[in-house]
Amino acid sequence: MDYSFILRSEAVKEFADAYIWYEEQQEGLGDLFETKLQNKLNRICHYPFHYKTIHKNFHQALIDTFPFLIVYTIDEDLKQIVVIAIFHTSRNPKKKFRK
Repeated sequence: MDYSFILRSEAVKEFADAYIWYEEQQEGLGDLFETKLQNKLNRICHYPFHYKTIHKNFHQALIDTFPFLIVYTIDEDLKQIVVIAIFHTSRNPKKKFRK
């Protein structure tokens, strides 16, 4: 059974900031980032336990082509992926575990 997903407000902001930055660098690059993000989210929804647990109940998956991680938790009762962060890999790793 596939899981649904929700993005926490912090993750939405991180995505929007990255999208805008990539579009400013090159037209269409933000759209490619969005496509790669959506592809990885779809894979996570199909195989949520495929990506290893990195801290307590947090999982992370690297977005293809871009230096970003999707940090998420799994709500088994609701069959839902909760995306905590769209996290740039150059940032302090301790900041990706916020709730």
